[in-house]
Amino acid sequence: MGIIEVVVWISVFISAMLALTTSVLYFYRTSDYAIQQASATASAQRGIDTMIRNVREASYASNGAYPIVSLGANDFRFYAEIDGDVGVEQVHLYLSGEALLKGVIDPTGDPAVYTGAESVSTTSEDVRNIIQSTSLFTYYDKDGALVSNYAEIGDVRYVSANLLVDVDPNRSPTPLSLRSSAALRNLIGH
Repeated sequence: MGIIEVVVWISVFISAMLALTTSVLYFYRTSDYAIQQASATASAQRGIDTMIRNVREASYASNGAYPIVSLGANDFRFYAEIDGDVGVEQVHLYLSGEALLKGVIDPTGDPAVYTGAESVSTTSEDVRNIIQSTSLFTYYDKDGALVSNYAEIGDVRYVSANLLVDVDPNRSPTPLSLRSSAALRNLIGH
């Protein structure tokens, strides 16, 4: 083999290796984003399922207080039995930045009071409701009419949640919208 043949052979080999390396890197970059998005979506789905299950179980507090404490577009506070013990907990679902959080206060004393510190856990991450100016919660009365005055907690019988999830808002596609809803079982007929 001559020197020219060796140089040509090495050039072709290097070109093939660069093309292969570039393809593999591109595959890993796109797959990594898809895997992150899929993971965030699965986490958000579990989070919204748990959240709606808790909302469905809203009930009168251990001290007899009305099941709903407060309403907000991105904040909902109510009483529900969520952990299988004797007392009914105060549950606080709210958005903080890009996270959906759940705070729980266990009742103490007899009669029960809800004055302890809230135990906070993250339900879902990569939530884009605030960035997209989209409400997390929507409330409806017994006739299915929208409750827009958040002071009218006694009218609420049905809660709908819309959770927007996106790992990177600067990349396509647009945020995935996960929706679910629940009737407040213990208030049906009131």
